Amino acid sequence: MTAERATAGRRCAQAGRGARAAIREGEVWGRMTVEVRFARQRAVLRGLFDRAVDAVSAAAVMPRALAQARDGRTAIIAIGKAAAPMMRVAIDRVGDPAAALLVTRHGHLGDLAFPDTVEIVEAGHPVPDANSLFAADRALAIAAELRAQDRLILLLSGGGSALAAAPVAGVSLEDKQAVTRALLRSGATIGEINCVRKHLSRIKGGRLALAAGPALTTTYIISDVPGDDPAFVASGPTVADDSSLADARAIVAGYALALPPAVSAALADPGNESPPADALGLAGCETLVIARARDALTAAASAAAADGLVVTNLGDRLQAEARHLGASHAALARRLAADGAARAIISGGETTVTVVNPNGRGGRNLEYLLGLAIALDGDPRISALACDTDGIDGTEDAAGAMIFPDTLARAATVGLDPVACLAANDAYRFFAALGDLVVTGPTLTNVNDFRVILIEGGGA
Repeated sequence: MTAERATAGRRCAQAGRGARAAIREGEVWGRMTVEVRFARQRAVLRGLFDRAVDAVSAAAVMPRALAQARDGRTAIIAIGKAAAPMMRVAIDRVGDPAAALLVTRHGHLGDLAFPDTVEIVEAGHPVPDANSLFAADRALAIAAELRAQDRLILLLSGGGSALAAAPVAGVSLEDKQAVTRALLRSGATIGEINCVRKHLSRIKGGRLALAAGPALTTTYIISDVPGDDPAFVASGPTVADDSSLADARAIVAGYALALPPAVSAALADPGNESPPADALGLAGCETLVIARARDALTAAASAAAADGLVVTNLGDRLQAEARHLGASHAALARRLAADGAARAIISGGETTVTVVNPNGRGGRNLEYLLGLAIALDGDPRISALACDTDGIDGTEDAAGAMIFPDTLARAATVGLDPVACLAANDAYRFFAALGDLVVTGPTLTNVNDFRVILIEGGGA
């Protein structure tokens, strides 16, 4: 980290502490004032987010009938941030499976109850932990016990790549953690990250299907990846991988990642090449994407239109650097605001963040919003929300945040420098000090980011 960025980080942290103290003492506008002055905008933004999340919940999207083995046994494995509600629905509709494994992030079980026959593992995310290794080994063991007349029902959602980690021979948990952190900080896309992870794994890239052998496998997916390619969700444990070791090495070189020696050796080992599709027995595999970001955006767009807003839906495949996308969306919002119509600009996808300050606090939605606010420069017509649909933006306790026309003015009043906070990857402290975080707790679903820009009607 450069000296300038380190200084920016200290300045943002110091200002944030002062801002929180000032807000507590009632010396500046705080959360209550924002809620009074922008109550309608806040309600509309949050209402659209809630509508988007509800549309992709397990209760809404799980099929009424789940495939079962006719003559053999049925095993159910659920992996991801939506694993708990997906498993709950599956147990209700399938009955008593021969084996049931639920793997989710720590704290993502909600208040759901399960029979004692369901094995539950809470594991690390976004960086795998020891439970992630245990979970992956249990999934592989359950799959290996299945026979031709049996069926495996796999329930996948975002987060599965970290939650079920089975390193290849010679690679330790610490090695996997180091490469995961390096990839997350690099600004790599989710596709690039998963390409590397697949070639360091015994479960990803179709290898779980390989373990299940001749058993029929049906995979139901709540997709959190732009484009909804099943090979990318949880790194595709039952889907053939068309990337190669050479692709993984090129990604590592392109981002100049410093990897543990064991990881570099594994990426050079031909034995870690992805198994070809014809080796996986995929004729007995069925893969169904049952919820995607597009569904969440469509639901929110319908709600916005019903509320009289002109809707611009930018789609669910946006993958730019978060702060840059925020700035470009500010320019778009200003152009669309020129006609005086009340509007909502909705978008999804998964932006990236290049981390230069490992001590900063934030997430991609918070960086998007801070970049948007800076570029809007207090435009009186425009408010916005950006949240992760799983309820956790990055590693923080907030789903995201909101901005309003007076966001920068309130920040200046308490000595917060938005440019310094953004430069130091410290957007969380910025929004926390202003009382503008959106805290939902785990939503128990995940179709990635949801963003909405609200434009007031009537012109400037």
